[in-house]
Parts: sequence; structure tokens; C-alpha cells
Amino acid sequence: MKERLGRLKAVRKLIKTYRIESQETLLGLLQKEGFIVTQATLSRDLKLLKVGKISDGHNGYVYSLPGDDERQETERTYIHDFLRGYVSIEWSGNIVVIKTYSGHSDPVALAVDNLALDEVLGTLAGRDNTVFVCLREGVTGEDFLSRMKESIPELED
Repeated sequence: MKERLGRLKAVRKLIKTYRIESQETLLGLLQKEGFIVTQATLSRDLKLLKVGKISDGHNGYVYSLPGDDERQETERTYIHDFLRGYVSIEWSGNIVVIKTYSGHSDPVALAVDNLALDEVLGTLAGRDNTVFVCLREGVTGEDFLSRMKESIPELED
């Protein structure tokens, strides 16, 4: 978990500092920073950070981070979708079950995914009204709920 946070921080710093045109270049810079990472992991990191490519004003494109305002607005949208769709949160071991209103399982799962909580390995949206959340080894349902409340203060038990 800590390595991932450090790597994400390094990716942000590198994109802000250097003119990066490709994942290969970014992988090389990350290696110089001491991070050994696969291209697939880097792709997931870039998606999580919502990194895009913008024109460099010449003939190429460079990586760019979204602005803070854009990131906050996107996060507010996910929080709104979560609050509008969830009914209850229960757990057993490292599996959390979020019951949703009919038709809200996809937006609720997407919201959990996009909150990018280190405690979460992944989500699986049911067909209609259930989201399964798989937690990392050693993370409890109580830990997950506490972390969700940090991200979404309006969340009720």
C-alpha cells in the first residue's frame, strides 16, 4: 500500500517536472526514482490519476494532470452518485457488501473505484442492487467504513 502511494506521488511529481511523451519515458524516470513497475501497473496508475495527453504545441503530445478544480468536481460527482445509490454497508472478513437501490450498483461501484482507497483491491457490481468490495489482506470492514467516512463525511451507517 505504501509503495503504491509513493509511486503515485512520484508519477505526479515527474509529470509536473518533465515533458513526458510516452509511458516508456515515464517508466525509465520511475526506475531512476527507485520504483520497479510494469507497464500494466503504470497504465492503471495513469488512469487512476486521470492523466491525459495534451498537445505540446508542436507535433507531439505530453502527459498532463487534471487541475485541482477538475479533480475535486469529479470526486464530488462520485460522492453524490454513491450517496444517492447506496442503502446499506455490511461485511464479513475482507468482503464488503453494499446494498443499493435498484439500478444503482454500477454507479456505486464506480464511485468506490474512483475514490481510489488503498484498502480496496476491487469491486464487482451486481446486475441490479449489490456491490461486492474485496479488501486487502488485514483490512477489516470497520477499517473500510472508517475510510469511507473520511472520504464521504455525509455517509451514515
